[in-house]
Amino acid sequence: MLYDTHAHVNFAAFKDDYERVTRQSLDAGMFLNYVGTQKDTSKEAVELARKYADRPLYAVIGLHPIHTIAQQVDEEESHFISREEKFDYAFYKQLASDSKVVGIGECGLDYYRLPEGMSKEQAREIQSAAFEQQIRLANELDKALVIHCRASKDSNDAYEDILAILQKEKPQRFEIHSFTSDLSIAQKFLDLGGYIGLNGIITFDKSGVLREVAQKVPLEKIVLETDAPYLAPAPYRGKRCLPEYVEYTARFIAEARGITYGQVCEQTTANARKLFKV
Repeated sequence: MLYDTHAHVNFAAFKDDYERVTRQSLDAGMFLNYVGTQKDTSKEAVELARKYADRPLYAVIGLHPIHTIAQQVDEEESHFISREEKFDYAFYKQLASDSKVVGIGECGLDYYRLPEGMSKEQAREIQSAAFEQQIRLANELDKALVIHCRASKDSNDAYEDILAILQKEKPQRFEIHSFTSDLSIAQKFLDLGGYIGLNGIITFDKSGVLREVAQKVPLEKIVLETDAPYLAPAPYRGKRCLPEYVEYTARFIAEARGITYGQVCEQTTANARKLFKV
């Protein structure tokens, strides 16, 4: 049994076959979270989860940091130029009243590619305001917080800024989605009670940094994800990622730790079910 805690089958990349992809994963015994990034994709995540009311398909809703600023984005969504969106607390609170909503996010900080003429400090101010509101909403509603963090190139700046915000706002339950930093940074999130989300990136990381994370972070604090349609693991790199490819991340972790694939599946699924209360 596997749990893909982070997929975007609600994005346009799956517009022609989202039902087949969803059924295929559910029929294989998987648990799934479909994740929104702004109002439209959050609503779509909830609508898809509702269509499978009696199956373990859930929604995570929120405002991605790249959508807090008007800019060109490389996402296969309905918006190719991101419309600047303010976090609408009342809207997301109402949407989260659906029992299929298990988390708030993905939210956080992204300094990797900023609009021309905007400084990192300006971006931090805008993005952190939306992030802090989403932490408060997650705490108010007792939902897991799903954090997006993408630092400037060759830097941990966004990770350090997120850690400072978490220390101030104190989320009840959270995970760092698509973790790409090193073990020392991972440990700081673990010290705050967080979970580390690992995906296909670990299968093609040549530096060995993420292999060390996969080896040494306690297995009880790891959750698996794909970030589909992005970040397909090594055998499919460059192609559209599918939720079922989470298997490759699980197998990589098992090999790195010297344990069985079944152990990884069982423990990481239990972790995710605890985090998302399902």
